[in-house]
Amino acid sequence: MKILFIADPLAGFKIKKDSTFAMMEAAVKRQHAIYFCEARDISIEGGRIQVDAVSVSLTGRDGKDWYRCGDSQRHLLTAFNAIVMRKDPPFDLEYLYATQLLTLAEAEGARVFNQGQALRDFNEKLAILNFPEFTAPTLVTAKPSRLLSFVRQHQDAILKPLDGMGGSGIFRARPDDPNLNVIIETISQQGTRTVMAQRYIPEIRDGDKRVLVIDGVPVDYCLARIPQGGDNRGNLAAGGRGEVRPLSARDREIAMALAPELKRRGILLAGLDIIGNYLTEVNVTSPTCFREIMDHSDVDVAALFVAALERAVGQH
Repeated sequence: MKILFIADPLAGFKIKKDSTFAMMEAAVKRQHAIYFCEARDISIEGGRIQVDAVSVSLTGRDGKDWYRCGDSQRHLLTAFNAIVMRKDPPFDLEYLYATQLLTLAEAEGARVFNQGQALRDFNEKLAILNFPEFTAPTLVTAKPSRLLSFVRQHQDAILKPLDGMGGSGIFRARPDDPNLNVIIETISQQGTRTVMAQRYIPEIRDGDKRVLVIDGVPVDYCLARIPQGGDNRGNLAAGGRGEVRPLSARDREIAMALAPELKRRGILLAGLDIIGNYLTEVNVTSPTCFREIMDHSDVDVAALFVAALERAVGQH
């Protein structure tokens, strides 16, 4: 197969923990040709969706010399057997435009994973509202007065923006916090930005678990991201410590319940965030934690993903 990866610049990859690199490495091991572009390299001209992409070869070295690129060439997106959208959030207007171009390419026959429509419709925070039986009490609003009431009602809450990643911009709020009004004003930008509030889940101390679902099947191990140093966030980007664990019965129950809907929406890969018994996010833009699970279990997550790609496009 010819597989195009759309991602942030290759020079910024930290290959010892980068899931997109793990996908590329698995694809090469399975004799596929890999290509790379950034989202800004996609264009439309003459009614056809095109991309300026480079071929990528892996050197097997660490550090900055892990890849070599060919010359940039223009291709139709339909020239690739599979297109893997791996650009990180934030989900801003440029990201939105990229998903719209990908949807147009899909109409021409391109195979995109995850599908552009799914990336637009399945906001990583709001998606949990499709599965209320698995969620803690949740409020979505831009109104500071309602956020304040929610914090007072539940006594301990997490407030987070709808477009972030890696734990950025997340606040823990309690009624006795002298900065509570400032926190709410800041995160809601004086009532102009929609925010999600969730009742604080004390089990975060045991880890915020990332459960990967590939082609409707949960990976047997998850990565529990455990807060460190008094931080409320388990995200690795925020300093959390990772611990690989087998899925619990509840983790698997949640993953299997979501699987049919994920497949129906064209989501080949999702990363579910589960704290205690509760689903807190459904990550579909660029789910991570492949490498950590692969390094501490006998599951080759990247190979599972590439095999799922092969099945999806009928290339074995």
